[in-house]
Amino acid sequence: MQGSTQYGGVELSTSKTETASTSSSSSTASTPGIPNASGTHQPPTHIIAQLSDAMAGALSCSQDVIDLAITTFVAGGHLLLEDVPGVGKTTLARAMSILIGGESRRIQFTPDLLPSDLTGVSIYSQGSGQFDFHPGPLFANIVIADEVNRANPKAQSAMLEAMGERQISVDGATHTLPDPYFVVATQNPIELEGTYPLPEAQLDRFMACTSFGYPSSQAEAAMLTGAHMLRPLEGLTAVCSTDDVLTIRRAAEQVQLSDAVADYIVSLTAATRNRDGVRYGASPRGSLHLAAMSRARALTQGRTFVIPDDVQALAVPVLAHRLVLDNAGYGLSSMDRVRQIIADLVGAVPVPRPDRL
Repeated sequence: MQGSTQYGGVELSTSKTETASTSSSSSTASTPGIPNASGTHQPPTHIIAQLSDAMAGALSCSQDVIDLAITTFVAGGHLLLEDVPGVGKTTLARAMSILIGGESRRIQFTPDLLPSDLTGVSIYSQGSGQFDFHPGPLFANIVIADEVNRANPKAQSAMLEAMGERQISVDGATHTLPDPYFVVATQNPIELEGTYPLPEAQLDRFMACTSFGYPSSQAEAAMLTGAHMLRPLEGLTAVCSTDDVLTIRRAAEQVQLSDAVADYIVSLTAATRNRDGVRYGASPRGSLHLAAMSRARALTQGRTFVIPDDVQALAVPVLAHRLVLDNAGYGLSSMDRVRQIIADLVGAVPVPRPDRL
């Protein structure tokens, strides 16, 4: 990636290491192909490109947001979409659920939501004389948690085990969630009345967080004149199966991460813990998530190895939401502050030399 990347209005300049690395080694990811309906095999990068093209055709958001959503899914994480109302956060989540296939559930979070409304309940059956478990909406491949910060803390805590452990415990019994499992949550950061800010423990379980920003004038005008103005998802069909997703994720796990790049990731996260104005920096989980996202980005670009540009391009959306600032508010101004801090650290932490990669 050359030039600059924008996340939530913060421009993050990237170095030239990717250009040098790709020119010196043009090998692509040698991963097993995925059989399609005709019986032939297609590489994971082909399916990822299909996902990207289909989402770009249905949404008016930037390509950076689409790429980040797909990269998070390939990496096996969860995504938090944080922005003002009406920019298409829920539409993106619904588009992903259609294109990826499998079972999806949409949950509208409200202040009166109970944990059992999410996890499910055990109901006594007179016929069997036993309690039968009835799964809640969290039992799906893709869970769309709409306006997650409107739920009370007790309901929010029900998401922690599901997102972190891929399982749910109800009445002393543990129930495994479907695989793959992907949570796409949305929240509005500007409306404080009737909302409960997500606790740091739950924010830390989101692998990435981003903002949409407003669409360009051309994109907004195209929305008004488009044939599917009121139904942007009409005509979308699944481009892969859940088994395909598992194959793609295994391919991402096999992407090589050198010791030098691993040290670079640790240096970035460690720098967030010593930054003035930051009360708590990124956790070790942040390092793990940044490494997983970097592997996924390398795979989407057809490489079998991670380069520093992968880390730099993903540092803001992966690390920023994990920081706790001194005297931090809640809303867009706080979001901009933490994103700028990470962008500054990316420019300050030394990048590994190409001969060490």
